[in-house]
Amino acid sequence: MKVMNKTATGVWNNCLQVIKDNINQQSYKTWFEPIEAIKLEKNVLTIQVPSQFFYEWLEEHYIHLLKKVIKSELGNAGRLEYSIVMDNNSQANQQPYSIKVPTSNKSDVKNPSVAMPVNINNDNTKEIPNPFVVPGLKKLNVQSQLVDSYSFENFVEGDCNRLARSAGYAVASKPGKTSFNPLLIYSEVGLGKTHLAHAIGLQVKNNYPDKTVLYLSTEQFTQQFIDAVKNNNHNDFVHFYQMIDVLILDDIQFLAGKEKTQDVFFHIFNHLHQNGKQIIITSDKPPVEMKNMEPRLLSRFKWGLAADLQIPDLETRIAILQKRLYNDGIEMPDDVIEHIAYSINSNIRELEGALISIVAQSSLNKREVTLELARQMIDKYVKSNKKEISIDYIQKVISDYFDIPVDKINSKTRKREVVQARQLSMYFSKRFTKSSLSTIGLHCGNKDHATVLHACRTVTNLRETDKQFKEYMDDLEKKIKS
Repeated sequence: MKVMNKTATGVWNNCLQVIKDNINQQSYKTWFEPIEAIKLEKNVLTIQVPSQFFYEWLEEHYIHLLKKVIKSELGNAGRLEYSIVMDNNSQANQQPYSIKVPTSNKSDVKNPSVAMPVNINNDNTKEIPNPFVVPGLKKLNVQSQLVDSYSFENFVEGDCNRLARSAGYAVASKPGKTSFNPLLIYSEVGLGKTHLAHAIGLQVKNNYPDKTVLYLSTEQFTQQFIDAVKNNNHNDFVHFYQMIDVLILDDIQFLAGKEKTQDVFFHIFNHLHQNGKQIIITSDKPPVEMKNMEPRLLSRFKWGLAADLQIPDLETRIAILQKRLYNDGIEMPDDVIEHIAYSINSNIRELEGALISIVAQSSLNKREVTLELARQMIDKYVKSNKKEISIDYIQKVISDYFDIPVDKINSKTRKREVVQARQLSMYFSKRFTKSSLSTIGLHCGNKDHATVLHACRTVTNLRETDKQFKEYMDDLEKKIKS
């Protein structure tokens, strides 16, 4: 009998089939899809992961599952090794290379991306001007400018931000000592990147009280640099920033087109990085989409980890509202909280703004917070903010209209009224959102794209042949668009 030779790809694909059945879809997509199988020698499978952070996360959260699937494929003697791709930051033109790490020896991992520290001349007794205090202060005494309420405790974790939050917490535990330096946090407006940046800074201050942590906006940094040039103390400006242990620069995209400011930040960045100091930057876009930035600066943004924050899902939005109400000592009915979360999905800032508006209206007019009051306020708020219709919102409208709970609409029941509500959810989601058929199916009872297409055809046919059904659809369309 001929025995088929196993390949690295074949073995890993078999492992992935088991892994996929044991974790949720988002975790699988985030932590396992980027992995590549590169070699199989005897009973040792080598997989390549994008960064040391990936390796550490897998070892911490999925080691037992990985051991199980490897033994299943390669027997009890089977072992897994990692090839971790890193940039050697001390040589800008050097290509990424790999190191191999056995699963059983995590503590021996070295980080070749961290350059050797450069000695600083501490004998220089010259006073370093501090751009944040009045000139003449004899001592470097930096106020961190961190907001206490922007802590990790108040940062609600969800699938939309788990990678960025985990990376941020790791940075706060070992600032400047992890493989994600710099840490670039990017997202659209109002999704929590400034909150997360503050949270990292606050946690560093808790863990290392003696470290100098500074948060500032890019606009502040630029204005200080302009003032330094005017006052002929450019070198003092640079020296001040070179003494910071953790530098947090918000909205780095505002450096675009400012060549001289980019140049001075480039030199500050290099000095901090080479001396093992932590750099955290935020942006409204990833490095590849930044325009009018010097290529040498962009390349440094890619040295560490770029983590994005996405629009929070319904459950996370509800959790954010509940956390805010708890912190403010306010109670609110669950149906009101759910209505706010269903109605506003653009960003967290607008979500909290709507909550504040409802609380203010209730307090000023001495009215009880009810679903009716919430609807009145949300209608005004959403209209003024050009609400984007989402699948969640459509399902909520249909749920209220037919008085069928959303979870029942998405269940496997074949009752006629539930099936029709589910099909209407799919039809209106296809019509009013930009979501793919697969995404719509996933939200509507975990159905495939073929089921969504069938539902859309069924609804179209019923609208043309059933007068009562057409009235339902017209009413629903008005409610969805209103």
